[in-house]
Amino acid sequence: MRLNHSQAGGWGRRGECPSASQPPPSCETSVVRFPEESIREHPGWEGGNGLFPGGTSSLTGCMLQASMRSSNMETFKQQKVEDFYDIGEELGSGQFAIVKKCREKSTGLEYAAKFIKKRQSRASRRGVCREEIEREVSILRQVLHPNVITLHDVFENRTDVVLILELVSGGELFDFLAQKESLSEEEATSFIKQILDGVNYLHAKKIAHFDLKPENIMLLDKNIPIPHIKLIDFGLAHEIEDGVEFKNIFGTPEFVAPEIVNYEPLGLEADMWSIGVITYILLSGASPFLGDTKQETLANITAVSYDFDEEFFSQTSELAKDFIRKLLVKETRKRLTIQEALRHPWITLSFSIVSLCNHLTRSLMKKVHLRPDGDLRNCESDTEEDIAKRKALHSRRRSSTS
Repeated sequence: MRLNHSQAGGWGRRGECPSASQPPPSCETSVVRFPEESIREHPGWEGGNGLFPGGTSSLTGCMLQASMRSSNMETFKQQKVEDFYDIGEELGSGQFAIVKKCREKSTGLEYAAKFIKKRQSRASRRGVCREEIEREVSILRQVLHPNVITLHDVFENRTDVVLILELVSGGELFDFLAQKESLSEEEATSFIKQILDGVNYLHAKKIAHFDLKPENIMLLDKNIPIPHIKLIDFGLAHEIEDGVEFKNIFGTPEFVAPEIVNYEPLGLEADMWSIGVITYILLSGASPFLGDTKQETLANITAVSYDFDEEFFSQTSELAKDFIRKLLVKETRKRLTIQEALRHPWITLSFSIVSLCNHLTRSLMKKVHLRPDGDLRNCESDTEEDIAKRKALHSRRRSSTS
């Protein structure tokens, strides 16, 4: 299920279509991976092998990583995880992973145990190849930040690699929002600031997450006004090396950047696009590029086809819209960097000033019957042209754990 913002205001549970005079034909939407049948029909994606036509197949990716990685393999404990942890209830599951609560026997501390099914042969499509797991573990061992999940231990047996992770028990960010009738812009800003702080830490280490989305933003404690967030799931994360070109087609279609869709060189900029999509959703409950089909979603992304529908953005500040516009830029060189995003007025100014600024801008617009000209010296920014036919907004299926 996914959150949608209804015409009457307020958030709905995931899986519900927003109210409209003509309901959309289906609430079926994107999934966590790009399936072969959806990619083949997308313009510009040609041929290729495996799951990702035009790009590196999952099998080929494992082979390339195996040939390029250091001879020093990640060291995983070859002991039974059950000897050190009491394994408890299941917290979640995905195609190749199950997450369970666990308690460390020596300390009594609780953690989350992520059991990742290993691929048993090069020819198999079931499970995750060890090189990909090693990459995830290598990245997790480098990071220590209040807004990023912490890795505690790693075990390996014949069939699984088990990651012992920090227990984040507050649920997903959107599950928290589902309990609220609406989310104020001030509250949205507080969440985005935390996301930016976590991503800033990663980008300083040249780590791109490549899978930023609401399902991968968890809350430590949902029973406080502004919960503390944690970025999770580094299964697609990569270290970006200067002078080394990296291309791949992966991620959740709704949140991926145009350069991923077009199989172009990837970098830290892809995360910034995803933050733009997340910001749009937090402020409206609607998804900017989501179409009736996966092909339409991908086409909307490559065309940067979205709008600020007054139905959802009538009370949103021009500074917030400007923040989104400067993230949802197709040309990566012109997209906000993490440092530029942290310096944006919508992030740095107090919300009272943002509100006053927006009030003055709207008053001026009504008085002189002009659209904002994009000059932020007067807290103004371009408005979107009215779109004759508003895109139907659909619900999004919960994506699976990688």
